[in-house]
Amino acid sequence: VDLESGAQQVRIVTNEPQGCDYLGEVTGSQGDFFRGSFTSNANLETGARNDMKNQASKLGANKVHLLTNRAGQTGTMGDGSGSMEQTNVTYTGVAYKCPPSK
Repeated sequence: VDLESGAQQVRIVTNEPQGCDYLGEVTGSQGDFFRGSFTSNANLETGARNDMKNQASKLGANKVHLLTNRAGQTGTMGDGSGSMEQTNVTYTGVAYKCPPSK
């Protein structure tokens, strides 16, 4: 998922910002059980972050308080050896509009 125009101004923070307006929850994801196996873990994570920032930007947010990040895995048991690979990443956060920092 590419970062859309305006979304580059959105910052992801791990602490709830103070003095900001709540705009709503946002979720970003990248990958699925098929395409995820052909995508690097780094690209899955970047795409999920970009998707979340894009959603926040559409709400008019400039900060997202990150609540959860999950990596989905798909496994195969074909020959009995079993293997797992990361196939998707999902980020959930809360979008805020905060005043400019001084």
